[in-house]
Amino acid sequence: MIIRSFLKRCLQSYYGCKVLKAGFQTATKGGLILQSISQDVYQNLAFEDWIHDNVNLENRSILFMWRNSSTVVIGRHQNPWQECNLTVMRQNGIKLARRRSGGGTVYHDEGNINLTFFTTRKKYGRMDNLKLIVRALKTLRPQLDVQANERYDLLLNGIFKISGTAAKLGRTAAYHHCTLLCNADKFILSSALKSPYSGIKSNATPSVHALVKNLFEEDPTLTCEMLIDAIAEEYATHHQTDRHIIINPADETEFPGIINKTRELQAWDWLYGKTPKFNISTCFTITEEQSCLEINVSMDVKNGRIETCNIDMPQYWLPPTMCDELKSNLIGSRFCPNEATAVITALLRVCTDHKLYSKLDLLCMKLVTLM
Repeated sequence: MIIRSFLKRCLQSYYGCKVLKAGFQTATKGGLILQSISQDVYQNLAFEDWIHDNVNLENRSILFMWRNSSTVVIGRHQNPWQECNLTVMRQNGIKLARRRSGGGTVYHDEGNINLTFFTTRKKYGRMDNLKLIVRALKTLRPQLDVQANERYDLLLNGIFKISGTAAKLGRTAAYHHCTLLCNADKFILSSALKSPYSGIKSNATPSVHALVKNLFEEDPTLTCEMLIDAIAEEYATHHQTDRHIIINPADETEFPGIINKTRELQAWDWLYGKTPKFNISTCFTITEEQSCLEINVSMDVKNGRIETCNIDMPQYWLPPTMCDELKSNLIGSRFCPNEATAVITALLRVCTDHKLYSKLDLLCMKLVTLM
């Protein structure tokens, strides 16, 4: 069984891209299993969009299996400042991605499997897909206690979440995608998904936090490869298909327009600019020359850009004209540390008073931490 599975993957890796076009052309009915060679979240999410937009699913269903390098993926209507720790992510090279589907925030790495089920809208059924995954897990390890709940999550031992769900329903096509935690880095997961930003008021969709556990913790003999094979085999049996194809989601020749779709998902205007309007109000202290003062900040952010900015501080500490100039220059800029730093640096260049320069620099460092 292990040798057969290994040989299957080797043959798929060698022939996969060559067979792909024929696979789509000949698979007019029944099921089709596609597996990505890429661990780039933007390429894999773009491929979901490509299938949704370009493939006729009337007499066909597709299972797309993929894994990503370390990434936080937020739902279409979520606020990244509320959902994750952007500072930790920048420091650790963790990507941020925004899905086309709704739902909550999840963490991906090589220890997490992503599964996307494509059907027509009429045949769309989340629970059927989750039951298929449960059957695959039970076949692989009968002792596992895994069940789907009313929120369409998969729970291990009735407590621990091992899979989250989201979906996109188009006019005629639909897809349901979900995660499956095998051996993800839970320390990075918890660090990246713990927002340090306080005082945010927003109508963005909030995530529902839950206890999580890797399947590997329940059974250390399990691997992602074993789970992928088991799910693919269960799907193949259910849909009576033997078409399991390895694909490269960055291949513009096979998937015309895929590069543009990938670029759209990487763009700042999509990642941050699509955040629903929000307000951030907070206060912080600045210590200087054995004195401590409190500064209150309030900003409205729309389309990822600062729409209004109020900074309340003692007038004796920083002249109102300088504070007003800072606020004026921040309005219209992106709510991000790079752009705010550029705005602040331009102001510092024209400040000739050493004491005022130091104060403005302290204030600006505090403001950047909000972003």
